[in-house]
Amino acid sequence: MNGYTWNKMKNNLSESLDALLESQYSADAPGAAVLVAAQGEILYERGIGMADLSTGEPIMPHTNFRMASVSKQFTAYCVQLLVQRGLVSYDAAIHNIFSGFKPAAGQITLRHLLTHSSGLLDYEEFVEESRETQVTDEEVLAITASQSNTYFRPGTQYRYSNTGYVLLALVVERVTGQLYDDFLKENVFEPLGMQSSTLYTSGGPIAHRAMGYARDGQGGFMYSDQGTCTATRGDGCIYTSLQDYQKWHKALTQMQGITTALEQVAYPLQGYANGYYGMGWFCSERTSGGLELYHTGNTSGFSHLVIGIPEQEVLIAYFSNIADNPHLLTGFLDGLKRYPALCPESWLVRDLLHLTR
Repeated sequence: MNGYTWNKMKNNLSESLDALLESQYSADAPGAAVLVAAQGEILYERGIGMADLSTGEPIMPHTNFRMASVSKQFTAYCVQLLVQRGLVSYDAAIHNIFSGFKPAAGQITLRHLLTHSSGLLDYEEFVEESRETQVTDEEVLAITASQSNTYFRPGTQYRYSNTGYVLLALVVERVTGQLYDDFLKENVFEPLGMQSSTLYTSGGPIAHRAMGYARDGQGGFMYSDQGTCTATRGDGCIYTSLQDYQKWHKALTQMQGITTALEQVAYPLQGYANGYYGMGWFCSERTSGGLELYHTGNTSGFSHLVIGIPEQEVLIAYFSNIADNPHLLTGFLDGLKRYPALCPESWLVRDLLHLTR
C-alpha cells in the first residue's frame, strides 16, 4: 500500500476505533491505550479510561503498562544479542550455564527455552497458594533445577513455559556478569530512546504508571496490580508505553533482526498451517509470503495484544489495565476485518489465550 492509501484509511479507521473503544470503556474506570501505525506513520493513537483510580490520572499514549508476556520478546532479543556477539549459542545446554541441574535438564538448550519446547515443569505449580511474598528468579531456578523429570522429551512438543523465559533472563546475567536490568537498559532502552521503559522492581519508581484492576463481579473494579508470581523478570516484568513500544517495534522491523532470528529459532504449532513460535513471538505466514507476528500479555490487572506485519511495517498495540479483558481477541479483531492490510489472516491470533496457558 502507498502513502495515499494509508492516509485515505486513516479517517475511517479513527472513526471506527473510537466507536469501538467508547463502547467498551468509560472515562472514570480502567481502560486501554491503542496504537495503529504503518510505514512509520501513526494512523491511530488513543488512551481511554483511568490509569490510576486513586489519583484520577487518565490513560495517555505515554502511560506505562506492565507488559506481562509481551516482555518475552525483549528477553529473547537479549539472548539474540549474546549469540550475535559470540558469547553463547542457541544450542548451548542450560546445565552448562547453571550448575546443579538434575539429569532431566541435561539435553535442554536455549533454543528449547526460546520456543517453549523444553518440557520444563511450570514453576507456578510449586508455589504455595498461601504465600504472600513474590517469587524471585533465583527461586524459580532452584525449583527447576531440583526437578528430575520434564513434561516431555525436550524438542518434541510445544508447551507454553514462563519457567523457560525466567531462566533466559538469568542466562543473560550468567553469561554477561551484568544484572538483567542493566543489560536491558544499556542494550535496548537507552539505544532506542525508550526513556520511560523499565523493568519492575518492588518499590521502584515507574513514571506515568498504570495500575492493574480486575472486575469485581458486581459491575465495578477492584485493585489487582500484583501477584505472587508477577515479579519474575524474563517472563513478564517490563513496563512500557505506546510511545516507547513503537520505538522498539520500529527498530525490530528496520533491523530485520526478528525475521532472521525466526528463521533460526522457531517451533511449529500443531494444528496451525504455517504457525510457529520463536523468540517471544507467535508467527504465521500471510498469503503474500510475508510474516505476521503477535503475542498477548495477561497477568493480574493487565491484558495486552501486539500485532506486527513487517512487510508493511504495521504495528498494532492494545494495552489494557483490566485483567482477563476479552475484547482484545474478539470485538477488536472483528473491527480490524474492515482493513485487510492491518488484520491478521491466521486464526492463530484468536487462539492465543489457549496457546499461552
